[in-house]
Amino acid sequence: MVREVQDFPTPGVGFKDVTPLLADPAALRQTVGELATWVKGRNADLVLGAEARGFWLGSAIAVEAGIGFIPARRPGKLPPETVSASYVLEYGTNSLELHPDLIPAGSRVVIHDDVLATGGTVEAIRKLVEQLGGVVVGACFIIELSFLGGRERLAGTDLHALIEY
Repeated sequence: MVREVQDFPTPGVGFKDVTPLLADPAALRQTVGELATWVKGRNADLVLGAEARGFWLGSAIAVEAGIGFIPARRPGKLPPETVSASYVLEYGTNSLELHPDLIPAGSRVVIHDDVLATGGTVEAIRKLVEQLGGVVVGACFIIELSFLGGRERLAGTDLHALIEY
């Protein structure tokens, strides 16, 4: 259900495309269910999804787990007031913003994105959540690219991925 696209978005990158999984109702249902079960085990209050691919399943996981969903958006996509963090990707740099009032102090947050690569996205979001007084109780993914070292970078964070490359 995951196809690899060579040299995308840049030469040398083997992009893991989950859109076939998203298009298959049984695979999609199973994926959301398995990730939501893991999230429920963290006793979380919120799922925070990273734009844009963390939105694909993040809100569905939150609904299935019976908790709220918060988007982490690209700069300029949320009305003020926001807090932001920049980070390095395996093939570039990026920034994300959050509404600070949506993470009350003490909130237990699970971060969701489609792929764990270098860990930069989760690291940046974790810092924002902690800056706002929330507690990151884990991060979950469809795929982990273990050869990029994200798990090591995020040592101390409870991580879960359904597929590992």
